[in-house]
Amino acid sequence: MAFRDIRVIGDPVLRTPCAPVTVVDDRVRALVDDLLETVDHDGRAGLAANQIGVGLRAFSWNIDGDVGYVLNPTIVELSEEVQDGDEGCLSVPSLWFPTARAWYARVVGTDLDGGEVVVEGEELMARCLQHEVDHLDGMLYIDRLERSVRKKAMRALRDL
Repeated sequence: MAFRDIRVIGDPVLRTPCAPVTVVDDRVRALVDDLLETVDHDGRAGLAANQIGVGLRAFSWNIDGDVGYVLNPTIVELSEEVQDGDEGCLSVPSLWFPTARAWYARVVGTDLDGGEVVVEGEELMARCLQHEVDHLDGMLYIDRLERSVRKKAMRALRDL
């Protein structure tokens, strides 16, 4: 296991959709170990593989002491009820902006043994699931901001 450096905005890997995991080999097992170790720190809610430079569909989470991972996640359910709140990202450091997300989300994927993994939750967990799947699709949370807020975000990024 290794604690991995986080790729930040401007790195093309963050804007590239990730490929599905088709074979679980030592490389994928090491990736999962690295995702779990790297997310297991205060202030980290989730971590997508491309955030550590690997273009595979996998992410880990760390919500209220619950740490886990999922391979090939797909969002299968989102509530119509929306939550508004500030959202941040390890790949967009030091910036937080109001981002609308579904109040509840459910993701289905697999584990290293090919077993089904279902991860679901409300509020912070729902926000995390949506945020990490966006990463795997090559999106950053700033892409979801309302136009006026996005302008502020882009200005703040230039000032970093």
